Amino acid sequence: MREADIYHAIIDTNVVFEGLTKKAGASGLIIDAWIAGLFKAYVSNALSYEYEDVLCRKLSEVRWQRIKPVLGILLDKSEFVTIHYTWRPSSPDPGDEHLIDCAMNSGVPIVTFNTRDFRTAKISLGLIVMTPDDFVNYLAG
Repeated sequence: MREADIYHAIIDTNVVFEGLTKKAGASGLIIDAWIAGLFKAYVSNALSYEYEDVLCRKLSEVRWQRIKPVLGILLDKSEFVTIHYTWRPSSPDPGDEHLIDCAMNSGVPIVTFNTRDFRTAKISLGLIVMTPDDFVNYLAG
């Protein structure tokens, strides 16, 4: 498969958390597709730190230790994005600004359950935002 044939996306922490902890539904399929190399995930340093922070805080120590190697695999299979420019403020939730920066600097869509907080960036910046179900359908199509 050529790089031009591979899909690209930024996967929000809420999708990563659900995909690694519930293993069902669209989020689980996205994690499986990420590991299988069916798409290239883009992450910034801030997003990779957020993945680790959220999983570490919300999971028991035993569960975190089981999931931590899988997160390492996901990050190893990711393309790290250098943030050259920020488009702030573009979201009513300041915690989502780093996702917008990552998406705009890489030119790829964001996959999230929380599409509402990205409405302004969609309109003003042309940001593409997809739900996990939409992204799975996109990969399947």
